[in-house]
Amino acid sequence: MVWRETGIMDERLRFVVECLSGDETMVALCAAYGISRKNGYKWLGRYRTFGPEGLHDLPRAPLNHGRATAQDLVERIVAAKELHPGPKKIVARLRRTAPEFMWPSASTVGAILARHGLVRARKRPRLRACGNGPWPQPQEPNAVWTGDHKGWFRTRDGWRCEPLTVMDASSRYLLALEATGSTADSEAWPVFERLFEEHGLPDRFRSDNGPPFASAGVTGLTPLVVRFIKLGITLERIAPGRPQQNGRHERFHLTMLPMAEAPEADRTAQGQAFETFRQSYNEERPHEALGMDTPAQHYRSSQRAMPRTPPEPVYPAEASVRRVRHNGEIRWNGGFIYVSQALAGEPVAALETEDGQWTLSFHAHPLGIIDTRHMKLVRRSAAPTNPLGAAADA
Repeated sequence: MVWRETGIMDERLRFVVECLSGDETMVALCAAYGISRKNGYKWLGRYRTFGPEGLHDLPRAPLNHGRATAQDLVERIVAAKELHPGPKKIVARLRRTAPEFMWPSASTVGAILARHGLVRARKRPRLRACGNGPWPQPQEPNAVWTGDHKGWFRTRDGWRCEPLTVMDASSRYLLALEATGSTADSEAWPVFERLFEEHGLPDRFRSDNGPPFASAGVTGLTPLVVRFIKLGITLERIAPGRPQQNGRHERFHLTMLPMAEAPEADRTAQGQAFETFRQSYNEERPHEALGMDTPAQHYRSSQRAMPRTPPEPVYPAEASVRRVRHNGEIRWNGGFIYVSQALAGEPVAALETEDGQWTLSFHAHPLGIIDTRHMKLVRRSAAPTNPLGAAADA
């Protein structure tokens, strides 16, 4: 048997993802997908060498034929390579901007670029398909925004650039590509504040476990994400060592990699180059996952406007509310429990569960469980099975 005709690329990608997960043997997976083991090892090998592009069928057209592409079209294809590196994106853009011409197929464009020495084979980092996290998939714009810092590089004058990237997960719309100088909250918040004012608020925000989106403490909170929680944005953090859970964002970083390899003169020039790239990515660059549409054709602003003042939390009447002290602690049972210094001055609520545990939360965000025996806050997975907790003091 062969691959199913519908969604062949999706089938191959799902097959490779399951292979790399190690949950099933190659024999079992090949049987489930209706292919031979020889075929299975072939596609796995192509993926490891070339990444997702290796899962495309190789062109079977003869090398020489009587229907060669006209020279003027070849010249325009070669010129378009500077804006859009992939043959499919080049064809989509040329067909949109100059529909009066009979443009060749993507495979022919790839052959033309190769003949002009504009294609270089390179190994790509292994990236699994996104969507492996325990979260619902975004069905519309602003359901999930993703954010990350691209690895740093230096501009030609020696300034260290830590690009901050923010993207809408559904439409792939690049909301921000900022030339920030560090991963500090103080540099990130003005960017997000501007985005919230321009585009409204997302429902959820997905990030890794690094600054400024997470800290090493039990709660993992930073001043930046505390602001997100107060605005009613649900946090999604990928598991450590699982970048595939934010795979769409990771793949975008590969797209912008050439900009880091050819930095601009200084911070101002780098910021201008980033903005030019962002506009081109959103409005000109076709996206295969969007049916070769551009992200701007699919994105629309959120209906959740940025409030002038973040709302105060509303806790149940039976909750024991404590205000976090300047050092990150709350008073509990005559002692003190450290929560997070990022919450200094904020009210948190403790609720007793049916099994006698005390869960602590900030707005709708769970912080952990109070271990009353050791007087400390622990993650849910580390909570004692049979706690000997006492009731909270009045």
